Amino acid sequence: MAFMQWNSELELQIVEIDRQHQRLVELINQFDDAVQAQQGVEMLDKVLNELLDYTKTHFKFEEALLAKHGYPTYPEHKAEHDALAEKVVFMQDMFKEGNPPDSNMLLNFLKIWLKEHILDVDKQYAPYLQEQGVV
Repeated sequence: MAFMQWNSELELQIVEIDRQHQRLVELINQFDDAVQAQQGVEMLDKVLNELLDYTKTHFKFEEALLAKHGYPTYPEHKAEHDALAEKVVFMQDMFKEGNPPDSNMLLNFLKIWLKEHILDVDKQYAPYLQEQGVV
């Protein structure tokens, strides 16, 4: 069983964003697979970098979409993205310095953050974007 399951509860009914969120779930699961296989710091760093790169890509896409459609709480949404990026860059730096954070703690943090972000924050903008014709 995968570490994090994609399910209909996480769907926003916005095709591209749902696809990107599914990819983030897949990447978290790949990181979990690497942790469980005890693949070592270099492999964990490689998988984590891929996850972080894709997260940045997703954030840019989502932020551009929200800005384009004049989402009223866009600044707050972006600030939440920025806060996560800052935390994850700190953890990434720890990997590079040879002092990686506990991998299971990092996995749980990413899983909880993504799930709560989708359910509590992204679900707030979904109806607004749907009203704007974004599906």
